Amino acid sequence: MTDVAVISGSKSDQEVIDKILGRLKESGVSFEHKILSAHRTPKELEEYIEKSDARVFIGVAGLSAALPGYIASRTRRPVIGVPISSKLGGLDALLSIVQMPAGVPVACVGIDSGENAAWLALRILDARR
Repeated sequence: MTDVAVISGSKSDQEVIDKILGRLKESGVSFEHKILSAHRTPKELEEYIEKSDARVFIGVAGLSAALPGYIASRTRRPVIGVPISSKLGGLDALLSIVQMPAGVPVACVGIDSGENAAWLALRILDARR
């Protein structure tokens, strides 16, 4: 069983991804990372979410940041969104992630705060034991 599935929408998010994966690796939990886009590869993303046995998802996205919400709309497991700075200093991504409709919850950390996303995932895992 995979503890944490980290999904990023683009290879350009690698600097933030490295912080997440580094913290998860240090903690000793199992994890995997995939690059899948809610816009460019929606079918592949949906299939991955459905087949994944991950206990927590982390979605990393910039601009419209649809990825974390897309994940949350297809699973009942916890989803953490990490907004990436790009246009508008990352505020566009931040607002997209925190403005989810009722019934589609996404926890959100600060802009480019990959390490906090990993810490939050670890706390969620601890609480579910």
